[in-house]
Amino acid sequence: MARVLVIDDDRSLQRALRLGLEASGHEVTAAPDGETGIVHAATDDPDAVIVDLGLPDLDGLEVCRRIREWSGVPIIILSATGAESTKIAALDGGASDYVTKPFSMGELDARLRAVLRDRQVGAPPPGPTVIALGALELDLVHHDARLEGRRVDLTAKEFSVLAYLARNAGRTCTYQMILREVWGRGYGEEAAYVHTYVHRLRQKLDDEEGRLIQTLPGVGYALALSPR
Repeated sequence: MARVLVIDDDRSLQRALRLGLEASGHEVTAAPDGETGIVHAATDDPDAVIVDLGLPDLDGLEVCRRIREWSGVPIIILSATGAESTKIAALDGGASDYVTKPFSMGELDARLRAVLRDRQVGAPPPGPTVIALGALELDLVHHDARLEGRRVDLTAKEFSVLAYLARNAGRTCTYQMILREVWGRGYGEEAAYVHTYVHRLRQKLDDEEGRLIQTLPGVGYALALSPR
């Protein structure tokens, strides 16, 4: 029925998910950690992704956010915690659904069918995984930023801010738009956060004069279409 990517380091659960989902007619690919899972999400073009919250390298929420930078594929988060704050963070971070352990395969398969139906109603096609704008190149899958061929060392949040601006190059990105995309729907008034991260980006990108990341006073920022 669907190509499903499972990202989970628990081999027993991974095997149970594979057997259960394959019994329902799905084709399953498994990844043992977040970085490998992100690569599979980009190269295998799955119809849906199931991500465990506790992974050995990246937090499951970070995996979700990173995939969301270039893909609208349905993502189901699996977690042992049912805390409301964690559920909200997952859904704000781009998850399509959140399933608390323990769960039955019947419930998971029903939720999988539901997110697949939602996607068929007109989800946007996946975006590019590499963005090249003049001397700036961003690999959204590997979170790699390069300027004139030189690797730029960015934190995860710095990369997310830059990636959002790059996906919308030449367009006005308001403080509220950046906050909600990078920090989540619970944010919208904390413009100081955006100022701080743009300042750091400019330092790392040798853009102190703001020619690459242009300031729109009182509104937000815009990334130049043909930087350098």
